[in-house]
Amino acid sequence: MWIYEKKLEIPVRVSKPDLQMAKFLITQYGGPDGELSAALRYLNQRYTMPNERAKALLTDIGTEELGHLEVIATLVYKLVKGATPDEMRAAGLGAHYADHDKALFYVDGNGNPWTAAYIQAKGDPIADLAEDIAAEEKARATYQWLINLTDDPDVIEVLKYLREREVVHSQRFREALYMVEEQTHVRKYF
Repeated sequence: MWIYEKKLEIPVRVSKPDLQMAKFLITQYGGPDGELSAALRYLNQRYTMPNERAKALLTDIGTEELGHLEVIATLVYKLVKGATPDEMRAAGLGAHYADHDKALFYVDGNGNPWTAAYIQAKGDPIADLAEDIAAEEKARATYQWLINLTDDPDVIEVLKYLREREVVHSQRFREALYMVEEQTHVRKYF
C-alpha cells in the first residue's frame, strides 16, 4: 500500500506553450522506455526477487516511476494548454486531438499505443535486474535527447532532474544485481 502525497516530486514549470515538445515528451509517458513501462516492470518483477532488499528496491523505484509519470503528464498538459485544434494539427497532433482532444493517452512520440510488449518479467532475478539496468539507461538516453530538443530552461530543469534519477536507479539496480549474484553463487565468466 502506498500513501500518496499530493505534490509533484519536482515543481513543473514551462516558459511557453510548445506543442512540438509535448509530442516528443509523450514518449516518456506511454513509449517503450517511458515511465509507465518502468513502473509496471519493476512493480511486477518484485514478486520473484529472492530477498527482501531486492523486493524493496523494486517497490521503491517502481513507485518513484509512477511519480515521474505524473511529472511527464504535467509537463505535457502545460505545454499544450490553450492550444487550438489548428495548432494541434500543425504540430502533428491532429490525430491525437481527433481521438483524445488534449487528454493524455499512453502513446509513444509517433502515436503508437502503449503495449505490454514494452515490459519484461523473466522470473530469473539476474535476467530481470539486467533488463532493469538497460531500461534505466535507455530512459536516461531518451531524457538527454529530449533535453537536446528544447530551449525552454524550465523544461530542461525538469528533464535534467528526471535524467539524473535514471542514473541513480541504474546504480541501485547494479548494486542489487551484485547482491543477488553473490546470494545465488552465480559464477562469473570473463
